[in-house]
Amino acid sequence: MKRVRINQGNVGLVFKNGDYVKVITQGAYWLGFNQEVKIYDVTKDFYTSIALEILLVDEVLAAMLEVVEVKDAELALVYENGNFKRVLYAGRYVFWKGLMARKVTIVDTSSIEIGKDFDTTLYANYEVNKNIRTFEVAAYEKAVLLVNDVYTKTLTGGVYRYWKNDTTIKIAKVDMRQLQLEIAGQELLTKDKATIRINFYTQYKVINIEKALLENKEYEKQLYIAMQLILRTYIGGYTLDELLERKEDIAKEVFNEVKEKADALGVKVINCGIRDVILTGDMKEIMNQVLVAQKKAQANIITRREETASTRSLLNTAKLMEDNEMLFKLKEMEYVEKIADKIGEITVSGNGNVIKQLKEIFTTNK
Repeated sequence: MKRVRINQGNVGLVFKNGDYVKVITQGAYWLGFNQEVKIYDVTKDFYTSIALEILLVDEVLAAMLEVVEVKDAELALVYENGNFKRVLYAGRYVFWKGLMARKVTIVDTSSIEIGKDFDTTLYANYEVNKNIRTFEVAAYEKAVLLVNDVYTKTLTGGVYRYWKNDTTIKIAKVDMRQLQLEIAGQELLTKDKATIRINFYTQYKVINIEKALLENKEYEKQLYIAMQLILRTYIGGYTLDELLERKEDIAKEVFNEVKEKADALGVKVINCGIRDVILTGDMKEIMNQVLVAQKKAQANIITRREETASTRSLLNTAKLMEDNEMLFKLKEMEYVEKIADKIGEITVSGNGNVIKQLKEIFTTNK
């Protein structure tokens, strides 16, 4: 015989020759021959090497235990005294009742959807979050949701969470803002065989995400190639001079044609334009020579025009002075004044008329 004591918060299971006998709670007890007791802390999980079905035959012990069965494709969320503690996976779990307020919530994860009644505060918990797939769609984006590679729905901006299981989930996102696509340094041949490089831009928006992603592969690349081919066709129909004069008209024509092809890609083209027309090395030198020749010709024309105007003015002045002696004398005095500005000193002597003497100094006798 031996005496054992079970303290508060503990429970003892009595075994005789390895067989379960009974359960004992707080108090002092005498154990018989070949009997032993295993003491358990009721705040912790219950583990035993004896088959649980044997122990649960004892109704007293069965009433003291809570058995939780978690099936495949299920999770159990354990709360103690109102606070979340841990996640239980598929298996059998046994807890002591009474001392601690414990709540176990079973969650079905066979479906990807998370129930609306799920405690969203648990998303920040690592143990819970590692069982969840999270996808983020920005406010300016849309996304298509593919479940087992089958289109399910279109997602707008937000955070989306789904349970991790054997179901495959993919999302494909598209930027719904106005975007710009550029064809830079595209080498093209004009109608008169001039080689040029063009920088062309297009502003566009995706308006049908399902068509863009599900009915087309690499819709941006397709739009780029369509623009490239249309641009090549139109540039080849103009000479270099026509191209430089009609850049805006060509951009409008390209815009009107690319719109139809863009609609099939789920895209709306908003604007097109030629940013730069760049001449290659030889063509650049030739065009510079042409430009210099044109400017020289324009300068010669202006010079001749000014010379003609000046000669005409002199002729008109001469006719006026021929018909008007006073005007002739005023013109003489004007030149005398100009010459006098360049002479330091003039001496006039005698009693003769001063104007007459000046005239004799600055004019030659006829």
